Amino acid sequence: MEALLPVLRSHPGPSVLLFSLLFRVADRFLHRLPVPKVVKQDEFRFWKWRNLSVSMVHSLLTGTWALTCVVVWPETLNNIHSYHTPLSYLLICISTGYFVQDACDIIFTGHARGSWEFLLHHALVIWCFLYTLYTHLYVAGAVVALFVEVNSVTLHLRLMLKLAGAQSSYMYHINKVANLFTYITFRLSTQFYLTWYIIHNYPKLDHGGYFLVSMMVMNIMISIYFYRLLRADFFPRNKSHMGQNGTHNNNSRKFLSD
Repeated sequence: MEALLPVLRSHPGPSVLLFSLLFRVADRFLHRLPVPKVVKQDEFRFWKWRNLSVSMVHSLLTGTWALTCVVVWPETLNNIHSYHTPLSYLLICISTGYFVQDACDIIFTGHARGSWEFLLHHALVIWCFLYTLYTHLYVAGAVVALFVEVNSVTLHLRLMLKLAGAQSSYMYHINKVANLFTYITFRLSTQFYLTWYIIHNYPKLDHGGYFLVSMMVMNIMISIYFYRLLRADFFPRNKSHMGQNGTHNNNSRKFLSD
């Protein structure tokens, strides 16, 4: 690993593109796996299922990796500005590759308009992560930011269950509670900590203003989504336009936005 780090540091751009291609290969492999029948019947559902499958791989990998980095190297949490290890730098390379691949998948499959929130999120993440890779600063901060991927596992499972029409299943009800817990513990708490760290250490941080603005935009986005999540899973409204599987007249995009 020590020998790999100089290569990654010297060529962060090509390294990101390489990992992006590897996630594309994973996408092709997952494309061959069986999917629920109801998913196959709708083009948008089928694309979303495939897209979420790759996202699930990324979340399981990077969420576990990020937590491990902090457990093994606690300074990662205390010095998000300048501390990093070869494994943490590699993690950010891999994760940036995923976000590049996912953004390209959304754009080139024609779903950019309906997924603009994801593209905005990805643009902010990619810009911040590339900054860390080229300057070697805030790598630890990027690792801590990837704590949110622990919650992304339950978020992705929630949407996949909705795609499969399993909102009434026991698994969905168990997952929605787990999703609420991980959202508060790993997403909201992580955003709060990073925002506090930047404000508290603002005078001595490089380009602190840009990262503070980025964090504030992220905070607004996750707060809105948290409200939508609570409304959909814990305070549902009657929706006459929904059919048995939650959609009517190919209204999958609106259905999955909740």
